[in-house]
Amino acid sequence: MPKTIPCQRTQYAPVDIAATAEFIARVQNGDGEIPWSDGGKTDPWDHVESAMGLTVGGYVEEAREAYLWSARTQMDDGSWWSYYHKGKPEEGAYKDSNMTAYIAVGVLHYYLATGDDKFVRIMWPSVGKAIDYVIDLQAKEGEILWAKRVDGSIDRKALLTGSSSIYMSLSCALRMARFLGEHRPRWQAARIKLRDAIRNKPHLFDQTKSCFSMDWYYPILSGAMMDTEAQRRIEKAWDDFVVPEWGVRCVSDRPWATMAETAELTIALAAIGEFKTAEMVFGWILDKQYDDGAFWTGVTFPEREIYTTEKTAWTAAAVLLAADILYDMTSASLLFSHSFWRPFPFSSRSLKTE
Repeated sequence: MPKTIPCQRTQYAPVDIAATAEFIARVQNGDGEIPWSDGGKTDPWDHVESAMGLTVGGYVEEAREAYLWSARTQMDDGSWWSYYHKGKPEEGAYKDSNMTAYIAVGVLHYYLATGDDKFVRIMWPSVGKAIDYVIDLQAKEGEILWAKRVDGSIDRKALLTGSSSIYMSLSCALRMARFLGEHRPRWQAARIKLRDAIRNKPHLFDQTKSCFSMDWYYPILSGAMMDTEAQRRIEKAWDDFVVPEWGVRCVSDRPWATMAETAELTIALAAIGEFKTAEMVFGWILDKQYDDGAFWTGVTFPEREIYTTEKTAWTAAAVLLAADILYDMTSASLLFSHSFWRPFPFSSRSLKTE
């Protein structure tokens, strides 16, 4: 990782925020569901990510409808199926723990951007059921098991990226619980155990995924690893995943970069205060955009061929979230900043301040 110096954030984002958010809004179905692409499938995690992108772009009513779609489709046990198409679960779907937990991040993000505390209360039962479901899948040493199958059996793999994302979901859920005067010691204990597993017990997680860049930066993006530990992790694998001017590899040994991973690394770098490096990485995305506001999903190098022509709403959302943390476009820009999450546990009943 190159050496960086502190810098002031640029006042205006060098990306057409309105066009990118409008693209996500066009993909959204009339009932609030946001599929991957126009007419495509939906998964609960990317649906929430896309709703967050809508919020950044000012489409707050559309984002609200997206979260209400989540509440309506949630099952009695608190989970969602992993894939839907026009509101119906797809054949072969399962109940993914990470996909289920992410609703907490989206609802807190919406509040931070809008100040709509009434909506937090509307969504709270859905958030609570989701978090309870996920904690039931926590193993003895702290990791979160991946999924339940259709027959009710549990896939006992634990994924580092997924568990890291769940860690952030737990942090957001606990923030809301404090605000609402809810005491959730089980959630707090689960968060502490999960953080310990992520930081100190790599053997608990599926090692076949370590070649994916998300396994590299998600412990940082989620706030499970901070400070010197986060810096060391970034530096250790920088050359494995980062290809200057192209972006971030999805897989370390494959000749393509993906825009969502590049945007997420931008967020992780900004989260630890590495704004100059984050802006450099974000700059590699800017020439990889369609005229309608969507971004390429990926690009091969050195051929510069677009890797899959599917225009994905979640890629656009990741770019918007990266732009927000860099350029302070909304008051939700602080959500991924590590400074927002310390000290912990929370010392006041506020969603915005400690």
